[in-house]
Amino acid sequence: MFQPSPADVRRFFCQSYAKGSQGLPMEAIEQLAYGWIEQHPEYHTTLADEAAALAQLQESPPKPGVAPPENPFLHLSMHLSISEQCSIDQPPGIRQAVELLTARRDSLHQAHHEVMECLGRMLWESQQSGRPPDGHAYIDAVRRRATAD
Repeated sequence: MFQPSPADVRRFFCQSYAKGSQGLPMEAIEQLAYGWIEQHPEYHTTLADEAAALAQLQESPPKPGVAPPENPFLHLSMHLSISEQCSIDQPPGIRQAVELLTARRDSLHQAHHEVMECLGRMLWESQQSGRPPDGHAYIDAVRRRATAD
């Protein structure tokens, strides 16, 4: 299994942004990433400076009890993860749950943001309990959002 380092992730998104902005040829995963990057113009300045993005990794970690600033690399990685989950329907049922939520919100982007909350919660609960991620609970949470009034 491929496990990129935080620096690899930052390089990937910065380079995908650079290639997309310049109209250069891109791999399929870079095209997918660039599609999500285009929907987040608030990240463009960060993504335009790869050296600064990598330097941020050397900064001290956030203080306990203080919310860290939004991480565009984590956010975009979650978009890619959800896109990949849907493309292979893993965990089983996630594609349909996201499609239902997308139809309900009339926006794939908005649906992704809501799915991110469910995905983040599932991962947090897994880390806290020491158990594997619960794909069924994750899909149930997305379905609840898709069917709630």
